[in-house]
Amino acid sequence: MTTFIPDRTAYIRSHAWMAALAMAAGMVILWAMGNPHVWTGAIGGLAAIVLRGWYLMSEDLAVVWTLSDTHLTGPAERNVPLSQIERVRTMGSYVQVVTKSGDKHLIKYLVDPAAAMMAIQRAKA
Repeated sequence: MTTFIPDRTAYIRSHAWMAALAMAAGMVILWAMGNPHVWTGAIGGLAAIVLRGWYLMSEDLAVVWTLSDTHLTGPAERNVPLSQIERVRTMGSYVQVVTKSGDKHLIKYLVDPAAAMMAIQRAKA
């Protein structure tokens, strides 16, 4: 059995990227609206992501996925038989698992998402 545990550094890094995107988006939206105080979009975007990160950190970092020789088990009683996994891919610090029925699961904030993806693919094979 292998466990996939979220990493605090990966969590913070992901939120830093989200904050940068939110800041840019806020400024572009205010600029497009003709607002003379475009810089406030950066403050709003940063504040939104910092608040989100702080509020959800304890919950997001407590999520553990377990890979056995037959199933991938996650939070909220998610139980994915390996035979039902159609695709596994990385997305930043995430691993996305797509089943044959179209269900999608994210294993978030991993130090090495490529290694997790390979472990799932090896177990599936």
